[in-house]
Amino acid sequence: MSPSTLARTPLSRHLPRRTLITLAIAWGVVAVFMLGGPAWLHDPIDPLVAVICFVVIFATILVAAFGVVHEADYLSHRLGEPYGTLTLTLSIVSIEVILIAAVLLGPGENPTIGRDSIFAVMMIILNLVMGICLLLGGRRFGEQEYNSQGALAYISMTLLLGGIGLILPNTLSSGDGTFLPAQAVAFALLTIVLYAAFLLMQTRAYRRYFIQPELGSLTIPLDNAGTPADRAPVDRGGVVIHSVLLVALMLPIVLLAHDLALVIDFGIAAAGAPLALSGVLIAIIVFTPESITAIKAALDNQLQRSINLCLGAFVSTVGLTVPAVLIVGLVTGKRVVMGVAPSETVLLLLTVGLTTLTFLGQRASALQGTLHLTLFAVFGVLLFVT
Repeated sequence: MSPSTLARTPLSRHLPRRTLITLAIAWGVVAVFMLGGPAWLHDPIDPLVAVICFVVIFATILVAAFGVVHEADYLSHRLGEPYGTLTLTLSIVSIEVILIAAVLLGPGENPTIGRDSIFAVMMIILNLVMGICLLLGGRRFGEQEYNSQGALAYISMTLLLGGIGLILPNTLSSGDGTFLPAQAVAFALLTIVLYAAFLLMQTRAYRRYFIQPELGSLTIPLDNAGTPADRAPVDRGGVVIHSVLLVALMLPIVLLAHDLALVIDFGIAAAGAPLALSGVLIAIIVFTPESITAIKAALDNQLQRSINLCLGAFVSTVGLTVPAVLIVGLVTGKRVVMGVAPSETVLLLLTVGLTTLTFLGQRASALQGTLHLTLFAVFGVLLFVT
């Protein structure tokens, strides 16, 4: 170990210059918009000002989100699987929930923002990102192994939560894709309880379902489900520092969410773009860093980590977003439409069915990746041509 390394304090080891620069940029932009935002973003908004503000806020949130991923990645190596990817997924999905709530609470009426964001996340994560992972991983390694027990557990949750949150509302007596107040309370509570139970089982009794098996093993034997051998020693001080940094990088996103919602509402109205585009923008902003992490894992022949990130991200999205949106609607009295359109229902069922067939075996190839990418292309066409 070099003298310069020995001379570094424990705090300086966990606070590299890149992290300090990211914090300075993120909080600097927050300060600027807290001072000037009310003047720049009052109605009517100047189009040039709106474009500049969107670019600045978008870039800042993206930089902060990458910082969140970096901190969560450190925690993932210290905590082991599935705690690591769970920490990353919950951090990213929390950002998404914050952005959706900000748009929903904004001055404009956007009753479908929750539904649109959840559906966009499904199409982007389960078809685009998962398709890229399978395509690139398959081209590099031929076929990739994973833990089918964990993949099918995620798919089961996807089918149930997605069906209750996005398809069931279209069959109810309200007739407009909304839940009645009593139904909203009941389904919000049921979703929270089911998701909490899934997390508890994922991190306790069934943790072995979500760990990458040894090459050729395909599953994790019950007697080998203890602490992973490759987990790094727990540095309690480092875990605390990086947890604080993770929160410090998430807060600017929270504080900028309202201004971003104003700009998105203005931009979609001015351009005459489909309202669903706001959900796609939120999904892109939030899940870009996690998507890059998933693709890197596939290229390292760690397909189970990609599955944990992609399928786990959607399960967390539904498990957290549906209750949050329903609660916001109940508290504020705003109308919340959760039922998806008929074409989106078909895409949702095709996605669940294709994902099930992809992970029904124990190896995946580039062929399945091509199918998922094709389904995402169909979504892209229908987004703009209806």
